[in-house]
Amino acid sequence: MFSISTLVDVVRIPPSLFGTTLKKAAINILKEKYESMINADLGYIIMILDAKVDEMGKMIAGDGGTFHKVEFEALTFYPKLQEIVQGEIVDITDFGAFVRIGPTDALLHLSQVMDDYLKSDVKSGMILANQSGRTLKVGSTLRARITAVSLGKAAAMGKIGITCRQPFLGADDWIAEEIEKAGGGGSGESSPKEAKVEAS
Repeated sequence: MFSISTLVDVVRIPPSLFGTTLKKAAINILKEKYESMINADLGYIIMILDAKVDEMGKMIAGDGGTFHKVEFEALTFYPKLQEIVQGEIVDITDFGAFVRIGPTDALLHLSQVMDDYLKSDVKSGMILANQSGRTLKVGSTLRARITAVSLGKAAAMGKIGITCRQPFLGADDWIAEEIEKAGGGGSGESSPKEAKVEAS
């Protein structure tokens, strides 16, 4: 999910930055160019960490700046399919909830919350389950699995879909309830299942 990527580029140092150190000038230019960018191969580029700049630059006729090759490290976030993520609900809509995971928001569609009839109450910022009485609201933290990732080339915003429809996913208190149930009935049920497997 989060990783440090090493990249190579050529930066133009304008005459206005000739007074600062080469490294500092290059990092400032790289920050403007790359930070908050979405790349199809790298994912979300969060921040530039460090840079090594070639001291020998090139000049082009009619351009007052110098061009330097630079190798730099960037902190990136690439959501992967089937990955389990922890997030916080930041918005409730008619069709589901937006969950903040890392530097971006993922869509949790109503159909992917749980196996129950759900009602979205946008005014109060809640999703209500009809049968179980469970709720999700803005500020709730939950665990989900990534089911869709779309990071188009030079996209201003990527699209991520998540689901909570499997055991031990969903709001933190739901997971605690499931763990309690599993712990209570787990030991008594395990031996007959094992016997069946051995017999076959």
